[in-house]
Amino acid sequence: MTPVQSAAIPQALAGKDILATAQTGTGKTLAFLVPMLEQLHKNYVPGVTALVLVPTRELAMQVAEQYDALRGNRLPAAAQVVGGIQERSQLMAIRKGARLIVATPGRLEDFLDRKLVDFRGLNLLVLDEADRMLDMGFLPSIRRIVSILPAQRQTLCFSATLPTQVVQLVNQYTKNPVRIALGSTTKPCENVRIQAFEVLIDDKQELLERLLDQEDGSCLVFVRTKHGADRLAHRLTRDGFAATVIHGDRSQSQRTAALAGFQQGRFRVLVATDLASRGIHVEGIAHVINYDLPMVAEDLIHRVGRTGRAGETGVASVFFGRDQAGDLRSLERTLGLRIERKSLSSLGQQSADTPKRADAPKNMEARKNVVGEPSKPRSSKRSKSRSRRSRSQEPHSREPRDRESDSRMSRLPGESFQLQASRA
Repeated sequence: MTPVQSAAIPQALAGKDILATAQTGTGKTLAFLVPMLEQLHKNYVPGVTALVLVPTRELAMQVAEQYDALRGNRLPAAAQVVGGIQERSQLMAIRKGARLIVATPGRLEDFLDRKLVDFRGLNLLVLDEADRMLDMGFLPSIRRIVSILPAQRQTLCFSATLPTQVVQLVNQYTKNPVRIALGSTTKPCENVRIQAFEVLIDDKQELLERLLDQEDGSCLVFVRTKHGADRLAHRLTRDGFAATVIHGDRSQSQRTAALAGFQQGRFRVLVATDLASRGIHVEGIAHVINYDLPMVAEDLIHRVGRTGRAGETGVASVFFGRDQAGDLRSLERTLGLRIERKSLSSLGQQSADTPKRADAPKNMEARKNVVGEPSKPRSSKRSKSRSRRSRSQEPHSREPRDRESDSRMSRLPGESFQLQASRA
């Protein structure tokens, strides 16, 4: 067992409320699933007796999958109550006798308003990634959900960071909780080497591709906006990388397919917003790249936490512009660390034809997964024979090409404003 599991499981089995904080990738999910399974096997009560609240659909799916892998034949499958999936299958799981519901607050609140769920027999509540749920504005929903749950219950709260709101929430909904704190909740895992590159906006993609060319494993690339994620994924697939994208505007089937393809190795690069920074567990992510500087220090902790998990080592890179140097120093002060500055020359020369890129058929398949259609053949002017050095000396040549690529995407309100802001 990991340290958080060794500390939390005995206390949970003893029936105590828990507030546990530990760094990402330390096994917090099993720390509450193991005692939950023990209690469900020991005390049979018809109906829903356990509830796990999580911030995202992807995390709900992963918790439910781990539960189903461990439950054996005596317990029914978990019911997922999340947005973006048809209600019918979720309600069927509940009506078939699910004893555990794994839910996001918004969809569960809707079910409760329509009296589709009965929690009168509930005796265990788990708040997983509580800090992220508060960041996403779920506090009102959580309050309304918890207010209707039985007062006599056990409450387990697990979080990677411990902001004031989480403390207040736990104080309101727990009784003399056992406090478990392992490792620093304000510093990235020591297994991850963090480096920072100062780079011009127009050169960020070139730097990203040089890092990808030098990396053998899978890479998770974080950007700030949904539209920025789409554009970057388009450009990477156009340049021969097996890349896909995940963000809040994609349908659940698209998000599930992207994550599954990344987990299975069909895509080596996953471009994501902070939707993927919490609770998403993919084994063996070698490199996390912060293409856009995170807004707050806590976001960097969770982004970096996607690599170096379960004792493995990893690398995290941070891109910043000269005008963001002060923001990066502020982030370092908040986290109490010094991020190693790396020069572009330290990366060496990029090969014009690298085996780490996808071949043409795979690239077209990746293109289909990102934009729904295969990429069109590029003209001779934009073939790979044209060196990146010559392109970097022609800053205005990028503008028409980016617009051409973006023209195949459906534009949403506010996109042009965000695009202008990103180029400012």
